Amino acid sequence: METPSNWEDRLARWQNELELFEQLDETPWVTLAKAEAETGVSRSALRSWYRNGEIQSRLADGPNGPQRLVQLDAVIERAAASPRIQRRAEREVSLEAQVSLLRHRVDQLELRLAALERK
Repeated sequence: METPSNWEDRLARWQNELELFEQLDETPWVTLAKAEAETGVSRSALRSWYRNGEIQSRLADGPNGPQRLVQLDAVIERAAASPRIQRRAEREVSLEAQVSLLRHRVDQLELRLAALERK
């Protein structure tokens, strides 16, 4: 027969598991690799964020042993609050705009070159 304290411990663990399942249903938990790929935030930054308590993380059994999981929504939210990450994103957008502009100019030059060759 279980003692009251053992039963209370088991009940508390079960309630914690239920809360975890509820949380898992609300927001996706992903590996650090997936969070990095989805958000562009480096793994070292992700590790720093969960170690400092800025985002939540969990360990879960994976195919190669325990894996660290983080809430993707929390990573996105934390990244939006990071001026450094925002500057990097702006640079990337700026680079994309520059590439687009250069492609357009190359297309124009190719048209002009083709017109000159026809003469």
